[in-house]
Amino acid sequence: MSSPFSLAGKTAVVTGANTGIGQAIALSLAEAGAEVICAGRSAVTETLDLIAAAGGKARGLALDLADPLAGRKVFDNLGPVDILVNNAGIIRRNDAVDFTEADWDEVMDVNLKAVFFLCQGFAKATFARQAKGKIVNIASLLSFQGGIRIASYTSSKSGVAGLTKLLANEWAAKGINVNAIAPGYIVTNNTEALRADPVRNKSILDRIPAGHWGEASDIGGTAVFLASPAADYIHGAILNVDGGWLAR
Repeated sequence: MSSPFSLAGKTAVVTGANTGIGQAIALSLAEAGAEVICAGRSAVTETLDLIAAAGGKARGLALDLADPLAGRKVFDNLGPVDILVNNAGIIRRNDAVDFTEADWDEVMDVNLKAVFFLCQGFAKATFARQAKGKIVNIASLLSFQGGIRIASYTSSKSGVAGLTKLLANEWAAKGINVNAIAPGYIVTNNTEALRADPVRNKSILDRIPAGHWGEASDIGGTAVFLASPAADYIHGAILNVDGGWLAR
């Protein structure tokens, strides 16, 4: 009996796969049987080595989403791709009154504009071969909350949630599932500043019902679920993986 969570025979693209959540997602997809194309602005060698050590199959792809249109044609030369995980993202911190245009534009370009054009390119390629596909976008708790000192990040992740629903409305009947994961407070490079601040770290931990920061692997398993046949009837969902943060 085949598992509804198996990704055997599937090919996935994961952006920002060089570290953190992207690396964990890439490894989880490979462990579920997919061939994973690990895309990153910097080298993805470590991720490829981890997948190889686990007996999985993967290859690297240089992709710098500082150019938000870089992904429009990426699917033209990869062969059939069944799964797209839009994980790449950046963050800039400053008081809103001091926030610069550069910090606004850079974050919006990578976190939202590039996501849209990657989704568009994936959909065009999928429709052209009359196939089905899965898109998993990485949203955030800040898709639902305001946060502080991260104006462009909050705006971009709110946009990812809205874009996920819009694309699900347009593409569900055409064979593409579009969903998102909203990670809570996860141990990554992006949260290093928060974890290093004793006051902020304590205030965060005091609110998380699970009592601890999440690990990147917690997001990897969720991505496998949304990319698998087990999630075939899930469209436009934003799945919180937050240790219960939003429930409090």
